[in-house]
Amino acid sequence: MTTALITGASSGIGAVYARRLAARGHNLVLVARATDRLSALATELIQAHGVLIEVITADLTDSSQLESVIQRLRSEPAIDILVNNAGAGLIGDFTTADPTEMHKLLQLNVLAPTLLASAVISSMVKRGSGSIINIASVLALLPEYSPGIYAATKSYMLTLSQSLAAEVTSKGVYIQAVLPAATRTEIFERAGGDISKVPNVMEVEDLVDAALVGFDRKELVTIPPVPEVAAWEAFEQARGVLASGFSNAEPAARYRS
Repeated sequence: MTTALITGASSGIGAVYARRLAARGHNLVLVARATDRLSALATELIQAHGVLIEVITADLTDSSQLESVIQRLRSEPAIDILVNNAGAGLIGDFTTADPTEMHKLLQLNVLAPTLLASAVISSMVKRGSGSIINIASVLALLPEYSPGIYAATKSYMLTLSQSLAAEVTSKGVYIQAVLPAATRTEIFERAGGDISKVPNVMEVEDLVDAALVGFDRKELVTIPPVPEVAAWEAFEQARGVLASGFSNAEPAARYRS
């Protein structure tokens, strides 16, 4: 049986991933700050599916607690699927943001998932199998719609996924970036927002079920609300056209006046 480690597993996207992966027969390592919620979820899934479940209480913005998760990723039984889901939002403009809060957000949304992926990737490459699911956001592609640094942290997760896929796909390791749009989770409330004021909110179960379809299809980038895959393919084609000019040794004519 394979084992999946899910961060932010106590609620929202992480909890639904736990339920879906347990139903598929995966053993789980559940990571979050809320011990009571994790324990209740573990009991539910053990009773429903008979899988093995470990619980790690950890605040991933705390270096010593993050280290405990890193050590589990390096230990046996091996982790076959890492779901980098834990994350937070930060409402407000960059010009007025509290530097301490920005630092905390960068630790959770950028540093932690990077170090967790780093901890597990070598063993996956050595085995020639394994998967990493990185939860990003559609705001990675629309940063002008989100003031502050949240969109930048999710853009990093998308870019990390793309560069990591280029490095390890040929070695048998699958990388998926999932880009949700507005989804009904606690992230809005925790950031001080009001989800009732957000239009067209997707239910979290629908999001994860769609993401797992993309997972089964081995998509690199999965954007559940986008109706036609041709829209993403056109975006990627345009990116390739732009990149074709990067190797010019001289500035473009429009910059030589």
